[in-house]
Amino acid sequence: MSGVASIDCGTNSVRLLIADVVHVGDDEVQVVDVDRRMEIVRLGEGVDETGAFAPQALERTFEALRGYAEAIEGHGIPLGPDAVRMVATSATRDASNRQVFIDGVREILGVEPEVVTGLDEAELSFVGATAEFEAEAAEDGESRLSPPFLVVDIGGGSTEFVLGGDPGEGEDGELVRASLSVDIGCVRMTERHLRGDPPTDEEIEAATADIEAALDEVERVVPLREAGSVVCVAGTATTVAGIALDLPEYDPEHIHHARVGADDLDRITGELLRATSAERSRIGVMHPGRVDVIGAGALVLSRVLARTGADFFTASEHDILDGVAWSLV
Repeated sequence: MSGVASIDCGTNSVRLLIADVVHVGDDEVQVVDVDRRMEIVRLGEGVDETGAFAPQALERTFEALRGYAEAIEGHGIPLGPDAVRMVATSATRDASNRQVFIDGVREILGVEPEVVTGLDEAELSFVGATAEFEAEAAEDGESRLSPPFLVVDIGGGSTEFVLGGDPGEGEDGELVRASLSVDIGCVRMTERHLRGDPPTDEEIEAATADIEAALDEVERVVPLREAGSVVCVAGTATTVAGIALDLPEYDPEHIHHARVGADDLDRITGELLRATSAERSRIGVMHPGRVDVIGAGALVLSRVLARTGADFFTASEHDILDGVAWSLV
């Protein structure tokens, strides 16, 4: 196998990673990035309210996937299950007409999307986000971050939490100790609570209460305060990191493994929630598709970090896409 392609289709975006599989020894391989792409398609538009995918949301997603299929074949990777894997997350689990989506994906990519559980999603994100830290520790006994790692993946419909990184502490010696997915994604919180432009204090209070109730549920399963390091993946965390770094435009190389302190996170969250949509759209690192949901995402992130008691989080550009790519090799 010379190359693989992984696709992550969430509530808000659909993303592609094309990677080369490089053999560095008799029994060791590396997965090396070739191309990363992201399109905001808002597949989960209205799903929380209607329970079904909107026709226009499906077409936006299929159009993005057609472009991805062309890119995959352009890199010499054949479409089909041998080298392509697509996972679909929260919105797809919730939609009553998900078979329409599944059939469309199969026609375009030659594979069916795997409607992964929240647990599967969390574990794939964990592998993708922490593989570098684990490799550092294995190579020289030290890592830039201390385990156990808490990986937080804030999506459009749900947020995944997974704690692990101390081999032998999980069940049967597994790396992952505990994980849970809860329905507090940035699109879901925006549609449910933050309808104003900017949101009212009452709307923010209602969203905060919803988030805190979900975190109470998380803490019954995942011991958040036991984390040695908090690693946050996906667009909310990386965008907030870009704002904290005051970047003029989105720069993944600078954002990857950037640390954002709790005080900076709270300040940025307050600024985003007080800003109008027009004001948020003028932020240099802001993707147009995140303008209306970034406030909700930042609010989730700030409440999560407060609940852990950590002084900072580390943003990672590597996440579920990388975990899916590793699963292929």
